[in-house]
Amino acid sequence: MRSSPVGHNAAVRSWLDPSWDATTLTTADGVAISAVHVPATGPASGRDLALVVVHGFTGNWRHERVQRVVARLRAFGGVVALDMRGHGQSGGATTVGDEEVLDVEAAVAWARDLGYRRVATVGFSLGGAVSLREAALAAGTPGAVDAVVSVSAPAFWFYRGTRIMRVAHWMVETAPGRTLMRFRRTRVSGRGWPDPHPIQPFEAAAQLPGIPLLVVHGDADHYFPLEHPEAIVDAACGSASRVDLWVEPGVGHAESAIPPATVDRIGAWAREACGLTVADPQRVRLA
Repeated sequence: MRSSPVGHNAAVRSWLDPSWDATTLTTADGVAISAVHVPATGPASGRDLALVVVHGFTGNWRHERVQRVVARLRAFGGVVALDMRGHGQSGGATTVGDEEVLDVEAAVAWARDLGYRRVATVGFSLGGAVSLREAALAAGTPGAVDAVVSVSAPAFWFYRGTRIMRVAHWMVETAPGRTLMRFRRTRVSGRGWPDPHPIQPFEAAAQLPGIPLLVVHGDADHYFPLEHPEAIVDAACGSASRVDLWVEPGVGHAESAIPPATVDRIGAWAREACGLTVADPQRVRLA
């Protein structure tokens, strides 16, 4: 069930760059979400496409690795980036994939309020899983996104097949772990998920009627092996209007590992998938 409309306060200038307008959004369940709007540059300037960047676990839009992604994507459209609940300067506590769909919903709604005619989400790791779920829940409604890009996302909840994910589960599921996470400016909810659990990312991928999907994953990802993107793509093939899988050789996990050229290709893909011309054909070669 979709939530009520969201709100936002008057934008204030970001300390990062005079063209980056920071604001606070209010989600449908009343959580304050830090977000920023970065207008497009060059041939993509205008309001034809907004790319909503959704960071990974422990990230936020002020992190250098996220800013690098934002700075490159603005060559392909305006960018809205956010801190999911429990991260950075947002309120609340992260539920690690459940209630965060309301945070992405708020960012997508803000992009529409700013006058963007098409909106694509670009999510990394946890943000990729949440973007898939948000798109599935909004499918068929006026607030639905026009395309989804999922980078380094898990396909399944509770995955413990790698050492780093076993450590991550300890950090999320135990009181000492959650205390340590606060030192990384990440506040984790200890109340657990509702029963039944939220649909898994691969299940969400099967509920994207008419929405193009790009799945990007590095073959050197030490969090989630290639069974994850493959499961997402297999599920989406029966629902999404277009499904593309890019397995990036030698690339690791999420924002910290994604090469600039791959970010450029993502921006170009999003424009093409939304029926728009590629912003800078001299700079970008589609895969």
